[in-house]
Amino acid sequence: MNQHFDAVVVGTGQAGPSLAERLGKSGRKVAVIERKLVGGTCVNTGCIPTKTMVASAYAAQLARRGEEYGVHHGGSVRVDMAQVWKRTRGISDRSRGNVESWLGGMPNVTLLRGHATFESPRRLRVGDDVIEANEIFLNVGGRAVKPDFPGVDSVPYLTNVGIMDLRELPRHLIIVGGSYIGLEFGQMFRRFGSDVTIVERSERLLPREDPEVSAAIVDILQREGIALHLGAECIELQGCAGDVAIVARCADPRMEVRGTHLLLAVGRRPNTDTLGLDKAGVATDEHGYIVVDDACRTNVPGIWAMGDCNGKGAFTHTSYNDYEIVAANVLDNEPRRISDRIATYALFIDPPLARAGLTEQEALRRGHDVRVGVRPMARVGRAIERGETLGFMKVIVDGRSNQLLGAAILGVNGDEAIHCLLDTMYAKAPYQTVTHAVHIHPTVAELLPTTLQDLRPAGAS
Repeated sequence: MNQHFDAVVVGTGQAGPSLAERLGKSGRKVAVIERKLVGGTCVNTGCIPTKTMVASAYAAQLARRGEEYGVHHGGSVRVDMAQVWKRTRGISDRSRGNVESWLGGMPNVTLLRGHATFESPRRLRVGDDVIEANEIFLNVGGRAVKPDFPGVDSVPYLTNVGIMDLRELPRHLIIVGGSYIGLEFGQMFRRFGSDVTIVERSERLLPREDPEVSAAIVDILQREGIALHLGAECIELQGCAGDVAIVARCADPRMEVRGTHLLLAVGRRPNTDTLGLDKAGVATDEHGYIVVDDACRTNVPGIWAMGDCNGKGAFTHTSYNDYEIVAANVLDNEPRRISDRIATYALFIDPPLARAGLTEQEALRRGHDVRVGVRPMARVGRAIERGETLGFMKVIVDGRSNQLLGAAILGVNGDEAIHCLLDTMYAKAPYQTVTHAVHIHPTVAELLPTTLQDLRPAGAS
């Protein structure tokens, strides 16, 4: 059956439903196509379920520390993984149901189930149906990379999706990948009660961050008993279910770790390989990401790409911003651009790492007159009161322009406090805007002005 729509949105991740609603309200007849679970990665296998599990892990850790606060529970802490799973799935399922209800109530919008593939720049096939439209918006997300390690096809392993379906606690979880997904799951399962080993190919964790940030995170993880193996090159997988091994033949000395479960967290790839993009003439780069301009337009007029599949950001908040950029350009005659976006993200270990803008090393490479302010969380009243003093605040300023260039807050509530600085950066206001502000006491954010009042040249002790 042939159907014609004014616009088609492929995928229901963070950008898709919001754009569909705007398009429908503009009077367009809109089809939304979803092949799997409404809500995309964030709702089903990403932010919402993982941060729900992080909350359970935090509760377990806080219970263990109860006596530090004068709270006595009279026994050891036991984590019921089946209950953790039930709570996680309940929150995720409710979120997906909310998105489905929202889509169902949108004017001029029809939800179609199935896998979409291009037959031409204006025609998509979904099962036996052919969908035609003048405007097509791709929001197809990504998935975990399957690395080319020897043994990957014979040794059982988990991805970020499968590990959240565990109902029993692994005795020893080995994680390959020392970036955001690997570190969050590593600390989480250590707090649940598993032995955890993290294997990373780079010489340090999070190599894109400044060295002192990486070192502080190593300290945080090792304090909790997580084993780390860095510089693990030439990785090979061995073993069978319940008895798996990682061998790094090029490590010095040669490294071998044995455990009961294996999580591979070595990156993600876009879901573009089965869209038939060649039949539409849509260009992709060498990694499969759809090539877009500053307004998310592809090389084919009338086709846009948003979210993880365009390679311009790998976060829910960047996907949503892609929707805002597309809606602004298509519907509001407002020339918003991807290049106006300031890089910002968080690593949700405990305490979290929040980042905005440039690192110190990036700022130096770009020729800025770098000024740096640092304050340990051990000198932040709110952190002291809560007994959570690990980490530090770091701000980076251009000494010539007085503009904030970037910040890292590794510490309690840093993922919220960072927005004081981020908003100042978007306003292009001088850093003195923050130093002259009056913040609420006692909070973490109240020490940001103090940190900015103690700026020193980069590299100064």
